[in-house]
Amino acid sequence: MRHIVRAAALVAACCLSLTACSDGDDRSDSPPGPRTELEFGQSADTAGVGGRGTAQITPDAVVYVDKAGAETPEHGLFAVVRFEAENRSKTSVRTTAGKGGFRWKTPDGKTLKAGNSEGAGRIAPVGFSEGAPDVSPKTYQADSVAFDIAAAEKGGTLVYVDGNGVSFHWKIPSTNSGSAASALKSALQ
Repeated sequence: MRHIVRAAALVAACCLSLTACSDGDDRSDSPPGPRTELEFGQSADTAGVGGRGTAQITPDAVVYVDKAGAETPEHGLFAVVRFEAENRSKTSVRTTAGKGGFRWKTPDGKTLKAGNSEGAGRIAPVGFSEGAPDVSPKTYQADSVAFDIAAAEKGGTLVYVDGNGVSFHWKIPSTNSGSAASALKSALQ
């Protein structure tokens, strides 16, 4: 019985949180604090820049390449992650993707910012970089983020810090993965 009461309280809290996120001022009320690690491909409702609005972030493909167009990694590999940002509200939401919101935590605990080398900062695969952190109302956009890593740093954790300072963590596979991985790899050649 206690489990049923706890589950009902959790559902009520989630519904209350979602209602608060879609208030008239589009201000997100996601509480600051640590989040549990999410599955690769799982979505997370995140606060926009300044806590305004909610963007659903979903990393869904990763590729590891030793060259991307004319760019060569300084540390041996580029880890390129495709993600979707969806906005279900009535106003535009700005994600923190353009303000250093994405990071790569290596298996040994080191944290790297997206675009951590000159080459990684210039990667913009055609069809996978819509280029703006702003997501229009009732739409989604696909984008990518790149990290310059060593081979031993494959299979890291993707970290996204939202507009309220809350971090979301996804364990990233150590091999090319996701339904768009082959298309993403082709776009990087």
